[in-house]
Amino acid sequence: MALILDHVTYEYGRGTELLVRALNDVNLVIPDGQFIGLIGHTGSGKSTLVQHLNGLLAPTSGHIYYNGEDIHDKDFSRRRLRSKVGLVFQYPEHQLFETDVFTDVCFGPKNLGLDRKETELRAYEALKQVGLPDDCFYQPPFDLSGGQKRRVAIAGVLAMKPEVLVLDEPTAGLDPRGRDEILGLVASIREEQNITVILVSHSMDDVAEYVDRVVVMNKGSVCFDDTPKRVFAHREELEKMGLSVPQVTDIMHALKKAGWDVGTDAITIEEAKEEILRRLK
Repeated sequence: MALILDHVTYEYGRGTELLVRALNDVNLVIPDGQFIGLIGHTGSGKSTLVQHLNGLLAPTSGHIYYNGEDIHDKDFSRRRLRSKVGLVFQYPEHQLFETDVFTDVCFGPKNLGLDRKETELRAYEALKQVGLPDDCFYQPPFDLSGGQKRRVAIAGVLAMKPEVLVLDEPTAGLDPRGRDEILGLVASIREEQNITVILVSHSMDDVAEYVDRVVVMNKGSVCFDDTPKRVFAHREELEKMGLSVPQVTDIMHALKKAGWDVGTDAITIEEAKEEILRRLK
């Protein structure tokens, strides 16, 4: 098991009147190689949770284990942890700071103590993995498009060869084509390298299309943790939390209400198509 959260609670503003419990007794087991969608309304604890996974935040109480070791033990190397559990922030500008793209992607492996040859080889491989054109390698990262910046941010993490890739809203602000390209890229990398991927997203359609498992956060607690189909079956409960279901699921419910004899558990376009064609035959 790669990551275990054991009764993790986190409080902001301890000892003041502004105390907020952002995480409340969270228990999660994240196995190797799984593609997980983490969803919840704004303020539900999603971002706080993922910042615990590589030690950016330490729990107020509870423990986090990586491959059986408590990441907050005195002798545990959080520097090594951050090379194995890579976090890509929602806004790529928050992690791009060098004068050109290639130097930026070299930063992570260089800080692992690798020599120049290995550092540059890793940076080159990572940039090719994310499909960035060679003519962008020596451009300032802030001259790139939004989608290209996200590719560079992902490459910077991939260059450290992580075992867990955490993506916080990686498609925010992108058009549908850019969103599909980024998520298709992530799915391919996960398939090729068998790494764990944790996708934080407000898009239920993206979550339904790509992930194996959905974890739903609400008021700092885990409310649902199951397959996408089983989680999205809780349509009314999700709506009460300020969440939605995939658009195609709403369409199937509308067809049912209009008198069509169709099932309402489809969560992807392909599933909906098959259900409608089955009923038309």
